Amino acid sequence: MELSKETLTKIEEVIPRYPEKRSAALMVIHLVQDELGFISDETCSWIAEKLEIEPINIKELITFYPMLRETPWAKKHIRVCRTLPCALRGSYGTCKILEDKLGVKEGHVREDGEFSIEFMECLADCGEGPVVMVGEDTYENIEGKNAESFADLLVQEKLDTSKDFTSYENGLVSKSPVSKPTKKK
Repeated sequence: MELSKETLTKIEEVIPRYPEKRSAALMVIHLVQDELGFISDETCSWIAEKLEIEPINIKELITFYPMLRETPWAKKHIRVCRTLPCALRGSYGTCKILEDKLGVKEGHVREDGEFSIEFMECLADCGEGPVVMVGEDTYENIEGKNAESFADLLVQEKLDTSKDFTSYENGLVSKSPVSKPTKKK
């Protein structure tokens, strides 16, 4: 297992912040997963050794928390919100459309490693659901025919250049600030 110097430095900085080394376990796991994308058995053992605990103590955390992974997600990881506001607006149907069009079941990685889909609790955009994230980009109102077009663009690798779908984050960047006229005194 190879970690960047930056991640190793962050790990060395975070451990002393806790009264006991073992208390830093979740923080260290997150730092490692942020870089590697998942926590393998080898990585689990490395973290345990670093914190002077048994590997089973790390494994327990990884298997308990749904945001921690033992295997990597695909190149394009899609998250669909399933919390009540999004569910009421059709997120379960959106997930089914994505599964069918992308050829992968929720919670799995497609055989070629291109796509994975995950149902998530609250993606924090309740007023514009169903919300779908591709990587770290958030897309709003993805349902029905809209979801089919969205999935087609994903398969064709044209979502990033589509004028029909702009992620929330890219929308923020592309909007220029509006200057208000100042009043003369």
